[in-house]
Amino acid sequence: MVKIEDVSTDAIDVLKDKIQRIKTEEGSIYLVGPIRLPVNLHGETVTFQWYCWLNSQEETDDIQQIIDNLSSTNLAEHQQSSVLVYGDFKNDEDTLIRMHSICHTGDIFGSKRCDCGFQLKQSMQMIVDNGSGALFYLANHEGRGIGLFSKAMAYILQENGSDTVEANEKLGFVDDSRNYSDAIEVLKAMRSKPVTLITNNPKKVKALKDAGLALTGRTELWGDISEYNEKYLQTKINRSGHLEEEGTL
Repeated sequence: MVKIEDVSTDAIDVLKDKIQRIKTEEGSIYLVGPIRLPVNLHGETVTFQWYCWLNSQEETDDIQQIIDNLSSTNLAEHQQSSVLVYGDFKNDEDTLIRMHSICHTGDIFGSKRCDCGFQLKQSMQMIVDNGSGALFYLANHEGRGIGLFSKAMAYILQENGSDTVEANEKLGFVDDSRNYSDAIEVLKAMRSKPVTLITNNPKKVKALKDAGLALTGRTELWGDISEYNEKYLQTKINRSGHLEEEGTL
């Protein structure tokens, strides 16, 4: 990546109050936002506040240095996660969160091999209907953590008789290698009150509870069942332990 010139003073003045540093054991998470983001949600325009975060080994609050250092790193070659916030997420007593793992095929192309695209839009709608909440979009979670290329290979194995878990294991992966630590640190920085988690996955519940976060409940998110994903959804329940009943913690 070629850098044309140094970052202007005007840009630094605008950005200095929009970039927050969250200290971690390995360095820092830099959270930029909020950014007004009008979204087309089921035919209606809904305005969210969008944040993006970058995991870094930097340990500085100098915004000039942070931005200057990005010129030597092609961030377009790497994945960055982000979060959509709706309503008074920080202060509302009753709020929802969704830890959504990126799904290139489902979220972008609308693939019916999974229910990810449906879950993405439906959880956004649930947050809006609730009045407040946050959707964490976790960019390094493709294929339950194995990456897009490996997911493509796993799909070929699934087309030849393997279920989702078997396909990952045949490629040398565990069923689910996703890590929520960065998202949890960002959540802690944005809210201290309890949250209700939108998920069917008990591993997500455990990750938040193990991190000391207070949960008021769990809301299930099933739907968009078809001939294309019926086996996939059943494998989630039978082999990955996904929960069918709301409220189980």
